[in-house]
Amino acid sequence: MTTGESIAFIFVCALAAAGFVLGALQYMQKGIPLNNAYIYASKRERETMDKKPRFRQSATVFLLLGVIFAAIAAAILTKRYELKYLYLPLMAVLIVYAIASDIVIRKKENRDRGE
Repeated sequence: MTTGESIAFIFVCALAAAGFVLGALQYMQKGIPLNNAYIYASKRERETMDKKPRFRQSATVFLLLGVIFAAIAAAILTKRYELKYLYLPLMAVLIVYAIASDIVIRKKENRDRGE
């Protein structure tokens, strides 16, 4: 493995580890939900917001990111770059999940408020 590949491998492994750690922390509901809906909400909205679905959504996204970066690290380590056929679809699934779950959460929140 060349020096550049080694650096890339270490960097991608660190990103995978960060994804897994953040995902686990979000599932345990530690800290704040790392979610745009929560981050951009006003202080009053945050106090009344049901954070559980936001934690679950963020946890799933971060764990999927961890899996994607682990697959990229495996591709670098084994020099089998056809593994992109594994992580590219995972990226598409991640994007679709993030959008769809946000829509579902917002619809449920609106229904619960009677809107």
